[in-house]
Amino acid sequence: MLDINEMTLDVSQNIQVGAALGDTWAALICRLSQENSSPDNKPMPMVLEQWPGGRWFRDLGTGQGHLWGFVQVIKPPTLIEVNGPMFMSYPASGHLQVRLTQVAGGTEITLRHRVLGMIEDVHRENTDRGWAHYLNQVKQLAESGTNVE
Repeated sequence: MLDINEMTLDVSQNIQVGAALGDTWAALICRLSQENSSPDNKPMPMVLEQWPGGRWFRDLGTGQGHLWGFVQVIKPPTLIEVNGPMFMSYPASGHLQVRLTQVAGGTEITLRHRVLGMIEDVHRENTDRGWAHYLNQVKQLAESGTNVE
């Protein structure tokens, strides 16, 4: 029998970005969609429908793909929440919250990903690393000054 600690995952991370709130939001949305990549930097473009109930999914073409979740809350340029299995193709439900806050010198991004389900060891071991990669990519894109809108 599984206990609650085996069935939950809770990842919290934050990063300081030396870019304005709006530029950081644009980089965040860009990385959640067309500029997404895996931690080993393989392209993994996604589709993000930017409205409540919108899907976040990987479109593999010809009707194939992988649903990561549904937009639960979106309040540009400060908050997006997605509810769904994310990258877990088994009995699990996750909630991802990414909050942006204007701070002196730029923006702070706070990410929290909570999961309830039959979490596989590979995800328990690598989710921290994956989200850290993601946040660093958002930071690099936002600070590059590249127009991503």
